[in-house]
Order: sequence, then C-alpha cells, then structure tokens
Amino acid sequence: MSSNIKLQVCNIEKSFPGVKALDKVNLTIEKGKVHVLCGENGAGKSTLMKIINGILQPDAGQILIDGKAVAINSPVQARNLGISMINQELNFIPEMTVEENFFSGKWPTNRYGKVNWREIRSRARRLLAEENLPYDLNTKLKDLSISDIQLLEIAKAISDNADLIIMDEPTSAISDKETAVLFKKINSLKQLGKSIIYISHKMDEIFEIADEITIMRDGKVIDSKPKDQLDKDTVISLMVGRKLSENFPKENVGIGEEILEVENFTRYGVFQNVNFHIRAGEIVGFAGLVGAGRTEILRSLFGLDPYDRGQIRIKKQAVKIRNPKDSIERGMVMLSEDRRRYGIIPVRSVRENITVASLERFIYKGRCHRKQEREAVTQKCREMNVKTPTIEKEISALSGGNQQKVVLAKWMMNNPDILLLDEPTRGIDVGAKYEIYKLMTLLAGQGKAILMVSSELAELIGVCDRIYVLAEGTIRGELQRPEFSQEAIMKLAVGE
Repeated sequence: MSSNIKLQVCNIEKSFPGVKALDKVNLTIEKGKVHVLCGENGAGKSTLMKIINGILQPDAGQILIDGKAVAINSPVQARNLGISMINQELNFIPEMTVEENFFSGKWPTNRYGKVNWREIRSRARRLLAEENLPYDLNTKLKDLSISDIQLLEIAKAISDNADLIIMDEPTSAISDKETAVLFKKINSLKQLGKSIIYISHKMDEIFEIADEITIMRDGKVIDSKPKDQLDKDTVISLMVGRKLSENFPKENVGIGEEILEVENFTRYGVFQNVNFHIRAGEIVGFAGLVGAGRTEILRSLFGLDPYDRGQIRIKKQAVKIRNPKDSIERGMVMLSEDRRRYGIIPVRSVRENITVASLERFIYKGRCHRKQEREAVTQKCREMNVKTPTIEKEISALSGGNQQKVVLAKWMMNNPDILLLDEPTRGIDVGAKYEIYKLMTLLAGQGKAILMVSSELAELIGVCDRIYVLAEGTIRGELQRPEFSQEAIMKLAVGE
C-alpha cells in the first residue's frame, strides 16, 4: 500500500431491515487531498461516513488507516485514530453554551479529575479568535441560528487536529462569504498533509474544491476519478442515473393580484422598516449574507417571534400575527431551514407528520377517522411524489429530500395561499432539488404566493420572479428577473 494513502475502505457492506445501504463499497483517500463524495440522498454516503466515524458498524469489509487494519467501534475511538467529522444533521444540545459545545465528550480535567473550566475558556476563546468567530462563550446554542451553529461545528472539527476530516454538507447553511473562508481553511489543511472527505450536492462547489470525485448510487460506488476527468453534467447523470433536462424547471405562469403586503416591518435590533409584497403565482426570493435578517423576518411573519411594529396585509386585509395559529388560519405557512429541529417529528410516521397540522379535518364526534386520513395522506404523497414504502414508515427513515416533501405535504393539507420557504433545498441532493423546484413551480401555477430564502444565488436566480436583497436587517434593493446576476445580488448584499 502506498505511503501516500491515508484511508482505504475495502468491500464494506451494511444492511438495514429491507434495505441494502452499502454494497461492497471501496474507497481510497490520499493524504493532502480533498476527496468529494457525491450522490443522491439515500445513495449511502452518510452511512459510509458513520461507519468510518464509528457510529455504525459494518456487516462486512475492512477499514485501513495508514496501511493498518482497524476496527472503529465509537466516535471516541475514531477521534483517537485522528478522524473528525462534521455531521450533515447538526446534533447539538440546545442548552449547552458555545464553550461547552467545543469540548463536549472530551472535557479537559485537572489533576483531581474535575473539569478544568479555566482551560476550557482559554482554549475556546483562542479558537474563536483563530477562526474569527464573534460569539460570546456563554451564549447557549438554542439562541443561535443554524448557520451560526454550522460555523461553530466546522471550527470544532478543525480544532481536533485530526489527520482525516469528514465534512458532510458543511456549507448547507452558510453564505458564499463563509464558504470562501472555509475553502481557504481547507486549502491550508491540505498544505499540512490533512485528508478531507467532502460531501456536497452543490456542483459549483464540488468542482472548485475537489481533487478526486467519487459518485455513489443505490449503495454502490458508480465511478471515482480525478476532478479533471469529469464535468458537471456527467456527475449529475451518474448521480441520478438519468439526465436532467435543466437544473431549474422555471415556467412562466400568470401573475395575479397582490396576496401579501408588508410595510415598515420592524423587530428592534434585528430588522427594521422592511417593505415588500408578493402576488399570486409569484416566487419571490430573499437574498443576503448570513446575519442579514432573512430568516428572522420569516419567523416574525409566521408568528414564531414577535415584531415591534409594522403592518401585514393578506389579500388587502390588515392582519395581526401573534402566533403560528394566527398565520395558518390566514392561509400563510412556513417551512423552516432546520428541518430536523422544527419541521418533522422524527419518531412519528409519514402519516402522522403530514396530518399533524390538519387533524381537525379528520375528527368527528371525538374520534379520528383513520380511513379518510389515510386516503388524504396517500393522495398528498402521490401529488408530492414522496418516496416511502408505506405512509406508516417512520419519517426519520426517509431521505432528506423526501422528508422535505413530507413537510411541504403537511402544509399543503391546509391549502394555504402563502408559503414561506426558508432554505427549502438545504441538505438534499440535485435530483430531489429538481423535484422541489418542480413542486414550487406547480404551486405557483395554482396561484400560491411563495417567499423563498436561499443562500444559493444560482437557485434564487433560477426559480424566482423577483429578488429582494437584504443586509443588516434592511432591504437594500429589489431586482426584476432581467436584472438577475450573482454580481448584482452580491453588490447589494455587501453594500456596494
């Protein structure tokens, strides 16, 4: 075995009840290289990474590190072997502070065996300074956005001084600016001889950062080549097993009357004097860097957070939104950027997740009529093209893209007029993204008004009719479709 090879995975197999997750998978990771792993949700990428990180155990096969066979039985053992991992689904304890999160599971202790808080604070303060992160050590994670937590997780993984770092969708919740900083850090890690396994669905990102690309589909490695021997269309075709006619299935639909109008919308210290409108059949985008206030505006609109002043008009009627119930009753629903934390109930079935916001439709004389509920859910799954063996399947067993379609199905059971979509394609593969775009276009064609937040500029340009650009809690400009370009958006986002 070459001395330049850090990790070798040989004929790894893994099965779950009714599913062959990994089928004789082979993978070779060289030192000082970025090896991108791509494939649709359900292709087996995360399962393979969990085996390398000791979270799961393989049914068959072998893992070699620096040429030596190892059995990795836990993440602690993986860390001792020089492996660190950033998970796609951010598993954190909301009540933990920033400094506690950095050292969870690896607490430094003094000679008496007690946690050494002085060392924790010193090291945490130094790490934040090195990574140029502006967080207070005592801030609880529950008070941070998903993008803040993602940046902290990246810093935490890098701080472990590992030789092999697994990054599972590390840029799914951060802006282009933070992504550029991360890529600079990755290049410096490469210079130190570190190996990176990088999982991503973003084609531009893949071809910017990769040295090698491996494509997986249905639990198997389909191809593995140096980046220079592949192109985007080939990678997409290998991932999905078919050609996508276009990345964004945008259609021109009739734009109707104004459905939502917001004036001087303000939450002190967060966003101020926000003015925008959306018409029936229109997809409107919110662009901006992390911290621009996009998610915060949607949360206040939906009633999750209070607002201090401003006016909301739905179908020309002034309304007061005090909580999500008010919003839902007025035909406005929200899909959260943090699907796992706010969008789904992981331990419940597909059926239960879809009807959780509309159960009263199926309750007569004090009991729930399951037959009507199952028929309605089956029909909605068919409309949304939810891929599940049965509607009684636990939703956590579905791929990210199908979970997202279930969340959309949940809200569509209420037949809303306005959809607030916060990062609707975060953490899902290119094929599932295409299906979400098609659903958005279909809903716009039905006269729905859609407000979409996205950190992917290409996505906003591809699907939106208009884009508002935010910075520091205010709208800095509005772009019509003929004016769309990444340069135009970024100039407004950074205040040029």
